[in-house]
Amino acid sequence: MHNKTPAERAARVPTIHIISDSIGETAQVVARAAAAQFGVTSPHLEIFSKVKSFEEVRGYLLEHARHHEEVLGDDRMLVMYTLVNADIREPLQGFLAEHPHIVAVDVLTAAVAAVSEMSGMEPVGKPGMLRVVDHNYFKRIGALEFTIAHDDGQNPEDLTKADIVLLGVSRSSKTPLSIYLAQQGLRVANVPLDPTTEPPSQIFDVDRTRLFGLMITPEVLLDIRRKRIKKAAGKAGGGQFAMLAKNYADPEYIYRDLEASRALMRRLGCIVVHTEGRAVEETAQEILRYYERSHPSNTDIIE
Repeated sequence: MHNKTPAERAARVPTIHIISDSIGETAQVVARAAAAQFGVTSPHLEIFSKVKSFEEVRGYLLEHARHHEEVLGDDRMLVMYTLVNADIREPLQGFLAEHPHIVAVDVLTAAVAAVSEMSGMEPVGKPGMLRVVDHNYFKRIGALEFTIAHDDGQNPEDLTKADIVLLGVSRSSKTPLSIYLAQQGLRVANVPLDPTTEPPSQIFDVDRTRLFGLMITPEVLLDIRRKRIKKAAGKAGGGQFAMLAKNYADPEYIYRDLEASRALMRRLGCIVVHTEGRAVEETAQEILRYYERSHPSNTDIIE
């Protein structure tokens, strides 16, 4: 694979036909994830959604197999399907057994069966349940609005209303982490720390199990800030840029910045999480593991 150009790899990955009795969102995610393993991040997807009967699916597959044969000289097809309606799924499985030129992946059935086996419950068998607009959707929207309004130390009077408060020096990934966590439905505030200013007094009123200090090594932080300075050089004026460089990417200042931050984190008793060399998602998962020990979430129930 590594010897092939991106265009050559894309040409080798066939069109992935998505069939669903909902909108096919789940199968699309799986299809893209599978293609990405071959270096193709935007595979060609053809989506046949909201299907109502097996006959619709049968006609679609036969028509496209004929088209593949006429245009490509090869009637093979790659199909990924999510069909919760057994009246469509079961005859399709029989049809596929008789048509080996159609390579098909049932994305959903095995996962649903596994949950059913472990829980002892029967699935509802209703398409589109993942997209039911419920309180969780509005909870995520509200969390994002709260997080944006409390980014970078804004509105400190609301810190005790946050589910999670992140503390850290500049360029320690506070904002990306805040947005990621908000997308999980958590209201997040983040507070910038530096040795020249006092943190908001409200930070001392926040439950320590909701406080997370973001720490980064001096060497990594210095490199990040120098790159930030270089990027800003063309935008800032001479004197303004020199002052920024002096106070922002000076090694001695960075050491003092981090030491002052560590001291405050110890006073607050917050959990310290390192961010260097880690993806936002990886750091967020560590924060969530700590957070959920003290604040276990209820399983979402759709009535």
